[in-house]
Amino acid sequence: MPRKIQLSKTRPSQVRPVSVAAINRAPIHPGSLLSTADLSVDDLCSLLQLADVLEVEDPLRRDKRLLKRRISLLFYESSTRTRTSFELAAKALGADTSLVSAQSSSIEKGESLKDTGITLRSLGAECIILRSPFSGAPYLLAETTGLPILNAGDGMHEHPSQALLDLRTILNHLKSGPKVTEKTLAGVTVTICGDIFHSRVARSNALLLPQLGVRVILCGPPPLLPEAATRLVSGIEIERNFDRALAQSDVVMMLRIQAERLAGLSLDLEEYKTRYQANVERIASYAPKALIMHPGPIIRGLEITSEVADGPQSAIADQVRNGVAIRMALILRALTPTESANRKSGVKVGKRDS
Repeated sequence: MPRKIQLSKTRPSQVRPVSVAAINRAPIHPGSLLSTADLSVDDLCSLLQLADVLEVEDPLRRDKRLLKRRISLLFYESSTRTRTSFELAAKALGADTSLVSAQSSSIEKGESLKDTGITLRSLGAECIILRSPFSGAPYLLAETTGLPILNAGDGMHEHPSQALLDLRTILNHLKSGPKVTEKTLAGVTVTICGDIFHSRVARSNALLLPQLGVRVILCGPPPLLPEAATRLVSGIEIERNFDRALAQSDVVMMLRIQAERLAGLSLDLEEYKTRYQANVERIASYAPKALIMHPGPIIRGLEITSEVADGPQSAIADQVRNGVAIRMALILRALTPTESANRKSGVKVGKRDS
């Protein structure tokens, strides 16, 4: 059955969506990662184990895994953490990378995503890492190029590699190890607080974490967290009172207020800080042992204070570090057949359904 592709523009951009009817579709490459919903528990276990292997491997040996393979980073949005960690991950595996941004390419002149993807493939790209302001853009690129596509964030849809590095951070904190099952995180409660409605990070985590037994609580005011969020996946809860949510939490994931996406919404930022800010007093009173996380970029003094972001409970820097290992695993999975990855790493790299 063909995939349904929906492109929705979520911020001003020079990018032009392509008519789905006009696309010559190719099968989606099994090395692609477009959504966390594509990953089984076996896939998660394989990726986490592979990330552990790659992180500690001799750099001179690791550098030969994808020696001179060609990877394109196609970024229609600005990025620091995601773009840099994907680039460092690719280079750590020996691959050559090329960065294509909207401001320094034919995209600025109105070139479509389809034509950009075909151009990159014709120039020898073997994998494309895509960040786009359009929800669904990675699916379009996967079906028009036939290349493995890694979704580095698409509109308000998903950010799967961020959810994977968040999972690795949580597992490392709990000392659970990479061998995960459906019950590995049973009894663990994760609260995600902030601009849930616009957050691709929240969506990817809400789809991923319950697979391992996590109880997910979403917290925020109605304009940023509609009741419909509970329909995203079975078992998701909404708690409007941040203090009550904190009191139940083992992990607290704060999200920034995405001012660029708030057009038409009525939100009093001072009231928001009073009710939902992660500050020293609130964390000490209600979640003194909880792990504090944030995908970045952080708006210090709004959703979180510097004292909490830099405090002893914070795992924010660990999240950034974990991004390189996870993205190395994703890139190797994209470009290396399962059997080859088995022989090289000594761990199973599971196949995906596509």
